[in-house]
Parts: sequence; C-alpha cells; structure tokens
Amino acid sequence: MNPSRRYLLISPCRDEAQYLRRTLDSVAAQSVPPALWVVVDDGSTDETPAILEEYARRLPYLRVVRRTDRGRRQVGPGVIEAFYAGLETVRLDEFDYLCKLDMDLDLPARYFELLMQRMESDPRIGTTSGKPWFVHPQRGALVPEVCGDEMSVGMTKFYRVACFREIGGFVRQVMWDGIDCHRCRMLGWIAESRDLEPIRFIHLRPQGASQKGIWTGRLRAGFGQYFMGTSPLYYLVVALYRLPAHPAVIGSVAMLWGYLRSWLKGLPRYDDPEFRRFLRSYQHACLRMGKRAATLRTDAERAHLWHASHPASMAR
Repeated sequence: MNPSRRYLLISPCRDEAQYLRRTLDSVAAQSVPPALWVVVDDGSTDETPAILEEYARRLPYLRVVRRTDRGRRQVGPGVIEAFYAGLETVRLDEFDYLCKLDMDLDLPARYFELLMQRMESDPRIGTTSGKPWFVHPQRGALVPEVCGDEMSVGMTKFYRVACFREIGGFVRQVMWDGIDCHRCRMLGWIAESRDLEPIRFIHLRPQGASQKGIWTGRLRAGFGQYFMGTSPLYYLVVALYRLPAHPAVIGSVAMLWGYLRSWLKGLPRYDDPEFRRFLRSYQHACLRMGKRAATLRTDAERAHLWHASHPASMAR
C-alpha cells in the first residue's frame, strides 16, 4: 500500500442489521482497502453483533469494539461518543486519513481511492465526501439528498489527519457535522462535497429517517443551529426558503421554534466567540452574494492562514 494512502475508518453503529451487509461488502470491494476499520457496536440488540463477527473473520483489517446498551439511539452526541470510543483504541499517527463512516451506505468500488486523489490534487482540501443519493420510496428512482457543496456530509466524513487535529476533532453535540467544516474554513482549509459522479454513493436509510417525525427532527436542528451560533437572520431566510416544498411548512416552523426556544431558555452555545463571529460573517456574505460566491471568496481570503501553517507543503 502507498504509505501516503493509509486511511482509517471508524464506524459507530447501532441496530444496523438491515443495511450492514451492503456497507461491509462495499468497503470490502474497495480498490484501495482501509489500513484499519474500527466498527463500534454501540449496544445493538438486533443481529448486528453476529454479522460483524462473521465479517471480522473474513476481513483482516476489520476490528469490532463493543459498547453496552445505553437504552436508545442518540442522534448527534451519542454517535460522536461512539466514534471516539473507537478512535481511542488506535494510534492516529499511523494513518494519513481518517473517516467517520456510517453503516447504512453503499459505496462505489473506487470511492476512497477517488477521495484521496481529490485531496492529493489540492493540499488545502481538509475534508471531502462526494454526494449521497437515495432510492425514492414512491418512484424507486435514485435522487440526490440535499447538501451543499461547501460541506463534507455527516454520514461519511473523510479527513486528512492533520486537518482533523487542527480543528480539534468533532464536537460532542448536535451540529458536530457543521461545526467541523466551518472550523476547517476558518483555519484556511477547504471542505467540500463535490458532485463527481464516480464518488456518488447510496444512502440506504433516507435522509432524516433516524429522527422520529419531522417536528422532533427539526426542533433538534433548530437547537443545533442555535448551539453552533448561526445568525438569526440567516436561519430565518433558510427556513422561509424551505416553505414552498411540502411538508416543509411544519419543518420550517419547527426549525425556527427550536432555535427561538433555545435562545429563550438561555441554553449554552459552542464556546468559541471567534468561531461564532466567523460563522455569522460567512453566513451574511452568503445572503448578500449567494453561497457559492461567498464560499469561494472566503476560501481565497483565508488561504494565507493555511499557507502560514503549512510551509513544508508549499515547498513541495
């Protein structure tokens, strides 16, 4: 294996027997296999442990870490706690790339090879993912999930180890998968999910299916945006933008109420004032000029921060 392409996968999972084999098989078929894959069984009560045991006998790079059942699926902080339970079992210095990978995905055979090629083509790319697609439950056709080009997606966060360390890893709270990409951009790295067809992948569980109902899921999203420090004006515009699509009226109201309720309660926020100032400045630029233009401008303006921190990369 090329020593510059040693990548580590860490997969938190809980009761994934319905999708597990598809993910395991798609990773086993990769053109560049992982150096190590740590799957954290977060207290599964279905057939997940038996399936993982079966594949661990077949795949030499697969290691299973088992945690006790905490009683329920926990979106956000629970997933990241399980991720870190896996990360604590390895020496991160031995790897060049790190990926938090969900266990409800079907990946194309060159997925990780092409992600690494993308990052090798531009040393500033700190995290990338490609685009998730899912099977429409009524039409049966593959359709893209809604996600911006300026973020790597939460179900497969592929990172340079150096970038992951510089941003301080993942925050153990809702919106961990937004804070990480914004911290990348703040420090001069590039975060992206470019829509290149060979690295599109299938999300076997439709977007938001792990959340119990539109209202509950969007309330959580509203709190997450409040916690992250999102501009109220920006979030209001985002919520109104969602209104024309059914059933987004309920979802938009829940998003705004989740944010407002968190503010009224005085709930704690992500404790980094510099980050919150950067985030709001970026979001206001998105409102003025559009997200694509604002992202390109921000990436260009903050390039000097990355260059100053990585002179050896520039010398090469």
